[in-house]
Amino acid sequence: MQEEVGHLPSRANAPRSSTAPVLEAVDVSKSFGGIAALNHVKFDLFAGEIHSLMGENGAGKSTLMKILSGVYADYDGAVIIDQAPVHFATVRDAEVAGVAIIHQELNLVPELSIADNIFLGREPLIAGLFVDRRKSMNAARTLLTRLGIDLDPEARVSSLRIGEQQLVEIAKALSLDARMLIMDEPTSALSPNECKRLFTIMRQLASEGVGIIYISHRIDEVMQLSDRVTVFRDGRHVWTRPKSEIDEDMVIAGMVGRNLSRAETIRHEATAVGGAVLSVRNLSLSVANRHGWKQVLTGVNFEVASGEVLGIGGLLGAGRTEILQAMTGASNGEAGGEILIDGQPVTIRSPTDARRLGIAFVTEDRKMQGLHLHDTITENVALPLVSRMARFGLRDFAAEAAVAADAIKTLGIRASGIEQVAATLSGGNQQKVVIGKCLATTPRILLLDEPTRGIDVGAKSDIYDLIFRLAEAGMSIVVVSSEMPELLHLSDRILVMSEGRQTGILNRAIATEERIMQLAAPRSSNRQEKASA
Repeated sequence: MQEEVGHLPSRANAPRSSTAPVLEAVDVSKSFGGIAALNHVKFDLFAGEIHSLMGENGAGKSTLMKILSGVYADYDGAVIIDQAPVHFATVRDAEVAGVAIIHQELNLVPELSIADNIFLGREPLIAGLFVDRRKSMNAARTLLTRLGIDLDPEARVSSLRIGEQQLVEIAKALSLDARMLIMDEPTSALSPNECKRLFTIMRQLASEGVGIIYISHRIDEVMQLSDRVTVFRDGRHVWTRPKSEIDEDMVIAGMVGRNLSRAETIRHEATAVGGAVLSVRNLSLSVANRHGWKQVLTGVNFEVASGEVLGIGGLLGAGRTEILQAMTGASNGEAGGEILIDGQPVTIRSPTDARRLGIAFVTEDRKMQGLHLHDTITENVALPLVSRMARFGLRDFAAEAAVAADAIKTLGIRASGIEQVAATLSGGNQQKVVIGKCLATTPRILLLDEPTRGIDVGAKSDIYDLIFRLAEAGMSIVVVSSEMPELLHLSDRILVMSEGRQTGILNRAIATEERIMQLAAPRSSNRQEKASA
């Protein structure tokens, strides 16, 4: 019989066990190339609970989840479901047993529609032979509406922003009738409102008996949602405790093996800033879609001084990333307005123009846009400089190696050496390589789009410290972030966007989460609001 699609699990009568877990990992180990990713770890999950798993990148969290969901079939130890040993050879085996996973890395087919992605391999059929596209689209539309996701199920995934693609992943996982749901960094690209909607769904599922494993680097989310918390470090189980017995400092200490210093957790005092290095006047951007041209930015104005960190906040789709793309010639649309450097108008038609003018751009998607994953650290960091360092038309490999070695030292990249392949690094170290590549061009202006998305607390602290050091040295820095605590922590001033328009600029003395959200919330009349600069 063709299975039903388009509904959330309805498990009001699901068994709720207080004595036996529905899922257990017992003494599980897994190695890659002789390096242990997991070393005799344990983990369990009860029906109807939200059990958070925390640890720095490389701690083994995602590796264990891939074992539990059938991605990795080769491991030592035991996986137990309903008190019976199981061994999943495929993801489908895990799904049949009631385990669904939302991966940290998106697992979608870009050229298929949203509906096709949600029900891929489980399409409703007519007479068991032909895909019932009308039923598929209607089911997808019902599911998206139920989840509060305002997307057209017929739209191609390739046309969506990364945050919107993450929402499709969530809809895809929740379309399965899962008893155990693994969520690996599901909020990394979501706006605060989308996070709230997701949390409501998670609590609903837990109340219906679904056990949820939640992986996140956002400690505030974990403390808000969890019934229990487990910490991994360096592939080992550190501790598992009820949320009522822990606090944020205990979680951080468990993850990094030390107490972070005050300098790592408290905003550095703002240094005196110089004159305006970058000025943006009446910036606009239009992009083409199937209905014609759409205005995504209108009337954006700001300046960034020497030594200043300007934050850009707003909800998903507010135009934050588009500002950086329009400034660097990296957008696929038509940009308008004026950009000045040191008071002089400049023309930027491409990222090459931006780089020549001393602007470096760290994009939000390090894997697709920031790195050549199968190249070495040296090849990635030195890429923008290869032609500049060449001698008599030949590559200067010694100079390239020196640049990579300096990046490793300066940024604290944890790697076996400059020839380690980027794909084998943890997320935090990959991000440092991307930043190192940009800094190798010796920019005066650094644009950072979600610089700490999906990285652990230790790497995040390192990047914060780097931003402060660069600002103190006189660099002008613009940071886009979806995390308001991060935005408040880093920024001297915060520019707030809503629906493609600038709604205010708040200085550090008056900026609060509440004030930012008031300016970021869409309004029927989207007039720019005055805020103290």
